[in-house]
Amino acid sequence: QVQLVESGGGLVQAGGSLKLSCTASGHTFSNYAGGWFRRAPGKEREFVAGISLSGGITVAADSVKDRFTVSRDYAKNTVYLQMNSLKPEDTAVYYCAASTVPIGTPRTNDEYNYWGQGTQVTVSS
Repeated sequence: QVQLVESGGGLVQAGGSLKLSCTASGHTFSNYAGGWFRRAPGKEREFVAGISLSGGITVAADSVKDRFTVSRDYAKNTVYLQMNSLKPEDTAVYYCAASTVPIGTPRTNDEYNYWGQGTQVTVSS
């Protein structure tokens, strides 16, 4: 079992930045691809960004690809989501996830095996 804990959420003004962290315990995160999803009020959970097991492939949703960057630190067993130029529509609960897919970066909920509890990001206008 892998336990994932997110941190770094909070309240920020539009145009500001936040960096989310997702740290794994119980198993090394280096054995998994990492992903970030979000669920806004009244909406379904959606893919935001992901990074492959090797760290060599990153992808991001069109709505965030010019503003958000995903990265990982194997030594710290952590995956990050750097969010810049935040907009009110980025307000959501952000979830970290781990996938056993060995190649590439999965983008769907079903491809991820473990999930964090979520962290709230609120962007004020």
